[in-house]
Amino acid sequence: MSHNVSVTLKIATSLDGRIALANGVSQWITNSKSRARVHEMRAAHDAVLVGIGTVLADDPMLTARTVPAPETQPARIVADSRLRTPPHSRLVESAGLGRVILAHEDHADIAPFERTGAETWAVGSQEHRLDLKGLLRRCEAEGLTRIFLEGGGTLAASFLKAGFVNEIAWFRAPILIGGDGIPAIGALGLEQMPQTSRWHLKTRESYDDDWLEIWRPV
Repeated sequence: MSHNVSVTLKIATSLDGRIALANGVSQWITNSKSRARVHEMRAAHDAVLVGIGTVLADDPMLTARTVPAPETQPARIVADSRLRTPPHSRLVESAGLGRVILAHEDHADIAPFERTGAETWAVGSQEHRLDLKGLLRRCEAEGLTRIFLEGGGTLAASFLKAGFVNEIAWFRAPILIGGDGIPAIGALGLEQMPQTSRWHLKTRESYDDDWLEIWRPV
């Protein structure tokens, strides 16, 4: 991938790497200080990126709510190959606060979004999934070179598989959720230990009992 786009994958989990209970409940795993740090990190990036599953499950706004507020909000991008984002989601309805971008495959129906203020980007598909390389190329062309990837697990796994993650910012809370919880990273389909990717711990910060670890690929 282009060296001009860097992707930070943000993960917020229990000690055992779960982002939600089995029933989907995820508020709140980390504490308020960790969440404030996430808003700072959003503000320091050009764009916040999530998958459609996150939008459908949480109806997030994805704005950077810092004090004071950032001068410009990061662009908010949804990887949404079939354009399933609801036109009346909080994300689309808040397009006046900053760019909202729905990245989709070439044949999706953009009509419901034509007067919403949201942008629709046709970035193509590969093997029935959004073409991530096409998405990152378009980001670069638009000057969005620092991407903050906030999940969910399927999109995180796709970026990791493609080798497009430059850094992981992993928040960990001192709770256990168990194996029936939803994992932070979807299936990677590995069969041999040498196939695993190896990461180096760059820094560690604590927010009361939460930890933030910054990892870089070896």
